Amino acid sequence: MTELDLTALTAGLSRRDWDDTHDGTVRFALVGLGWWTSEHVRPMLADLDVAAATVAVSGTPEKRERASAEWEQIEATLSYDAFHDGAATDHYDAVYVCTPNATHLEHVEAAAAHGKPVLCEKPMEATTERARAMVEACETAGVPLIVGYRMQTDPVVRTLRDAVADGFLGEPVHVQGHMSQPIGELFPDGNWRLDEELAGGGASVTDLGIYPLNTTRFLLDIDPVSVRATAKSAGAMFDDVPDEHATFEVTFDDGTVAQCAASQNAEFAAGLEIVGTEGAIRLEPGFFDNDTQRLTLVRGGDRHTVTYDSVGQMREEFAYLAHHLLGDEPVDPTGRHALADVATIEAVYEAAESDERVAVEW
Repeated sequence: MTELDLTALTAGLSRRDWDDTHDGTVRFALVGLGWWTSEHVRPMLADLDVAAATVAVSGTPEKRERASAEWEQIEATLSYDAFHDGAATDHYDAVYVCTPNATHLEHVEAAAAHGKPVLCEKPMEATTERARAMVEACETAGVPLIVGYRMQTDPVVRTLRDAVADGFLGEPVHVQGHMSQPIGELFPDGNWRLDEELAGGGASVTDLGIYPLNTTRFLLDIDPVSVRATAKSAGAMFDDVPDEHATFEVTFDDGTVAQCAASQNAEFAAGLEIVGTEGAIRLEPGFFDNDTQRLTLVRGGDRHTVTYDSVGQMREEFAYLAHHLLGDEPVDPTGRHALADVATIEAVYEAAESDERVAVEW
């Protein structure tokens, strides 16, 4: 690329770059019926032709009863034990796992044992060891595993990824990314994300810091090498986690450095800026769903900004997987790609505690 072609870059901001012409419907078992599944996933699936929620799985009888009574598509409701034992496997084609991070493995292993493709929420697990076991279980069973990074199927992010691959940035140099939210306002009575054992290491990096981390990796096609980090907790809700607020620096295998920040006790805010030798990209707020977005492109001294309404990110995620399954096409990135993020998160918490640079190993 020798000059900024804003028309070419912005023409695909709502265009799917994958085949979405396949006919049929992929039936999903929704494992975990908490806030995200109930308020964001199930309503979206209710009017998505290519995917449907036909089985509801929960450890709470009241949630199962509510799903059976209120969700029109539901054909069966199961306890976790019944799901693991293989009940109602003829009522679903694929599995969506949205339970606390440290419980993902057991549900994904069960889905793999039943021969069902899996969409697992991010981060894929609480530890690198358990994440690796999840990847191996799906590979052994020969079933696709995709981790729920909403940005990876966002048309804008995919358009930017192509632009980066075509040389828009030149050589990437550095990244700045951040995400924050006031979790106390969202969950005044507490939430499992504030339980270190269930979340996996902490609260802010696992839940929010993973957005700038993985989106950077996806856009630039790079892997982490080492990290430095700081973290602190002072608020009453954060007694059990080390990272009410956190900052971390990631060095990648191509030499790019990302400086990231995350907080579960700050105003809703997010953004990602990537600077290269020939251009720069800024996306803000970027990581929040169904929000007005602002994309800024800089190249050769020219700066152009486009404002647009984002697509429903969960809708794109399910549509992407469903069409690929219907077309018998490989999904990408795979679970093994996501394994590196879990290892990076572990390294961030180790670096914050030791105040030393820590290598990322997975």
